[in-house]
Amino acid sequence: MNSIITVVGSINMDLTTYTSRIPSVGETILGTGFKMNPGGKGANQAVAAAKLGATVNMIGKVGEDYFSKPLLNNLEKNSVNTQYIKSESQISTSIASILVDASGNNCIVVSPGANMSLAPGDIQELSSVITSANVVLMQLEIPLETIIKTVEIAHKNHVLSVLNPAPAQKLPEEVLSKLDIIIPNETEIRILTGKPASTVEEIKTAAKDLLDTGVKIVVVTMGERGALLLSKDNSIFEPAFQVNVVDTVAAGDAFIGGFTYAVSLNKSYDEALRWGNAAGALATTRYGSQLSLPDLRSVQELLNQYL
Repeated sequence: MNSIITVVGSINMDLTTYTSRIPSVGETILGTGFKMNPGGKGANQAVAAAKLGATVNMIGKVGEDYFSKPLLNNLEKNSVNTQYIKSESQISTSIASILVDASGNNCIVVSPGANMSLAPGDIQELSSVITSANVVLMQLEIPLETIIKTVEIAHKNHVLSVLNPAPAQKLPEEVLSKLDIIIPNETEIRILTGKPASTVEEIKTAAKDLLDTGVKIVVVTMGERGALLLSKDNSIFEPAFQVNVVDTVAAGDAFIGGFTYAVSLNKSYDEALRWGNAAGALATTRYGSQLSLPDLRSVQELLNQYL
């Protein structure tokens, strides 16, 4: 079976500064390094899946500026189909300003630019790119009305829909009731449901609220603890792989790319969680966003170590 994934999402240039620690409000400190790398949750997840072997179509927008050409070139270099990415002349390409401390923790500010001009009309125009896929994958760095239209098209045409609700916001019933899989982290599920999500039992309670809205499957990523999948009839926990962490940027995107790739091949959810955990773990062993995303051989090697 071929894996065809359509990603509807964001494309950013990441401007990353490395520091000994995250500064306090109003404080100026010296950084220890700087890198400019392609990013955006949509583009990251597209590259993550493509590096594992999926056929990936990207729907998104960039500006006609300095950053757009290297971003598109990088997607193409990583085997992502860019023919459905539009350029806007009156708005900038999205920029993400990232701080990473000595322990690998990060904080991020995104200036969304062209990402927020991706409109429902663009999705309707490209509906065949969604309906011809095994899976459509989305994030929340684009307008919510565009997510609503994408989910509507996927649901109507029986295409598996996956949403990474980041950055987290309350979601309307018209999204949740038609969504197949939602993949939040602990912070995001707390924001989505308004319930605590520190312990596994708290996460299960919060996930039940999402399941009650009509979402079929909730997958909660828990960093170094692993990942938990919940449905009306099932609960699966897969522990994280133990690796030497140097940078957690894009680890969640790597997990989602690995999980979605496995699901698109009809692998079991146990296997899909392991694929996600392996991809996410490997991403933390390298610096950067898309540069840190692992290839198929690396993920398979890590999985084989634990068989």
